[in-house]
Amino acid sequence: MLPLERIQEAQRRIADSLPPTPLLLDHVLSEKFGRRIWLKGELFQRTGSFKPRGGLNWLRSAGEEELAGGLGAVSAGNHALGLAWAAGQADVPVTIVMPENASPFKVEGSRKLGAEVILHGDINEAWELMHRLVAERGLTLVHPYDDERIMAGQGTVGLEILEQAPEATAILCPVGGGGLIAGIGSAAAALRPGLALIGVEPSGAASMAAAWLAGAPERLERVATCAKSLGAAIVGEHTYPVCRETTQQLLQVDDDAIGRAMRHLLYQAKLMAEPGAAVGVAALLEDLVTLPPEGDVVMVITGGNMSPEELSDFL
Repeated sequence: MLPLERIQEAQRRIADSLPPTPLLLDHVLSEKFGRRIWLKGELFQRTGSFKPRGGLNWLRSAGEEELAGGLGAVSAGNHALGLAWAAGQADVPVTIVMPENASPFKVEGSRKLGAEVILHGDINEAWELMHRLVAERGLTLVHPYDDERIMAGQGTVGLEILEQAPEATAILCPVGGGGLIAGIGSAAAALRPGLALIGVEPSGAASMAAAWLAGAPERLERVATCAKSLGAAIVGEHTYPVCRETTQQLLQVDDDAIGRAMRHLLYQAKLMAEPGAAVGVAALLEDLVTLPPEGDVVMVITGGNMSPEELSDFL
């Protein structure tokens, strides 16, 4: 379990640059389920997702030797944007390898924030290239999720939810590599141990489910999902045990359900959420979730980074 103090320190460390995001009531879902359903608007955070929380906490707690040779990262997009922005605050160079099918919107955004972006292969091949670049260039790798400083930064989402929604009895959290759900789970377990944490991942990239089944992180041979921000081929050595300990349900949704959830968020909640941000809504709309008998429900809407062309594909 990530100590609560680490998450609280991260909150103090990043507070001057990353203010809390709003909690918005979904009136349509609230009426349907007869209870308040809240949307945690992480798509309103800097760079359009929750990722700068972890990136900035990492930067502001790093030693000089870690920063001296520049930073390296692998990302499908949101970690690239968040880390590029955070590194820019400290004038630290960053090199990011992204898979060739990464969103052009996120690629261009990362470059505008000052990152060197290299497009290479699929997510597994991108990792192979990054490990070579770390050795050749002397970069310090900033893992997108399997790092306790990243996890602590993402856990600040949990601290905000617990403060903003004192009557919440359940949180639905998207799951990719596990950094966000591990951070939120650690905060909730410490401050509200009776709260139900429910993880949702795309069925085409169910790496956390594979880890639960195997009893340890296990690499997927193939990742195929429209929710590219959740397309981690393997969950983290640090994130897996925390997720396993703090998460009560782990669900999967397919791409069609994700598309329906995105349309709900756009038409009913007026939120332009990217596919990976909509998986919790998808699980709720598909009646996959076993909710506590009463209390509020919070769904983390993790990001909204899409081009108009990408959005049109789902409409």
